[in-house]
Amino acid sequence: MVNRDPEEPLLSEEEGRQNNVPAKSGFYTIFKNFVLMGWVAFGGPAAHIGLFEKTFVEQMKWMSASVFAELLALCQCLPGPTSTQVSFAIGVVQQGTLGGLFSGVLFQYPGAFMMSAAGLGAAKFLLEPSALTTAIVAGLSAAGVALVVDACLGLGKKLVTTTDTQVICLISACVSYYASAHFKLSTAWVFPMLIVFGGLSTRIARKNTPVTSAVEDNHVSSLGLSLKAGGFLLAVHFCILIAVIVLKRMIPYDDCPQLHWFEAFYTTGSLIWGGGQVVLPLLLSKVETWISPQEFYTGLALVQAMPGPLFNISAYLGALLGGPTGILICWVGLFGPGVMLIFGVLPFWGWFRSNRNYKLALPGLNASSVGLIVASCFQMALKVRSISPFPDASLLIGMASFCFVHLYNLPAPLAIAICGGFGVVAHFAHAQ
Repeated sequence: MVNRDPEEPLLSEEEGRQNNVPAKSGFYTIFKNFVLMGWVAFGGPAAHIGLFEKTFVEQMKWMSASVFAELLALCQCLPGPTSTQVSFAIGVVQQGTLGGLFSGVLFQYPGAFMMSAAGLGAAKFLLEPSALTTAIVAGLSAAGVALVVDACLGLGKKLVTTTDTQVICLISACVSYYASAHFKLSTAWVFPMLIVFGGLSTRIARKNTPVTSAVEDNHVSSLGLSLKAGGFLLAVHFCILIAVIVLKRMIPYDDCPQLHWFEAFYTTGSLIWGGGQVVLPLLLSKVETWISPQEFYTGLALVQAMPGPLFNISAYLGALLGGPTGILICWVGLFGPGVMLIFGVLPFWGWFRSNRNYKLALPGLNASSVGLIVASCFQMALKVRSISPFPDASLLIGMASFCFVHLYNLPAPLAIAICGGFGVVAHFAHAQ
């Protein structure tokens, strides 16, 4: 296998034109697409993934469905917030490390800003929203579910096309849904295990199958860091993890509370698979000696009504612990591990994705990823309906949103905004 520079495009611009593959997008295009996206990213990680798939795979065509599914599977196998890691990875494959930092920060800042404001004094106002605000959020959430359904259809048609991948997708969806509903913390291991199960299944079943690789599926403009830099970043992450654990035991809380805050959030972000729903119970156990349960559950209620990842609760908790300084320490502590891991692992992903074993496992990896999204469709639809002030109208709003993005190809942020307006109409119409 020939080593290559991960900053070098996997497909030249000339080859891209010959194969109808678009050239990589510039920083302005990344800014234009991400700057407002974070403000309409309601509905949790699955909705975020649906938003990315609709915008960057179907509409912008920044990458193929296969590459997107590979990135999704990779992020689901790493600790940390999956949708956050995908938002950074999308920027990386367009404009390298700086592009990844740019896209990721633009996607995170709205939720982080609002949760910081809540922790600094606006919590009571945000926790007791008006009926009109609740109606708007209900409309936005219904649109989020529709985006997930649309992503399932789009990815499923392209990636789940054979009997074995369809069976893998079904098994992954059923196991994921049941485990999330009944086993809670144990789902931290379920997601990566299902991804591995899918990959092993097709690797074994197709061991004698010739491997081919379409040019489109290899179109990745950048992998960010070099292999050496990626390995160094991973080493730094693990050194920080060990250091904060050791230092916490050596230094009393009263001598350096900031160290204890950072250790609590950094170790949590380093050891959790499965996203925000899994991280919250562990985080509560870490901070319960510093923050009252009432304050924590206030933040939990707020973050679920905000756009962006649930990990943004770290900004709220940091504000309660230490004001602006606490926000920076806790937010960086919880997000830092997942972000460092995706930047560190991406160069190696680019290296091993040309391996024959990986290519044989890839259909199963993708099918399992789609199965996890299928499970999220049902989970989200049931939850959104149960918490909506107008459950039946929410279903209608979701149907309308699906038609907007799937049939009429409206930009996802526009469809979401329209559905927020439908929420207002449902409120004043006293819909049920």
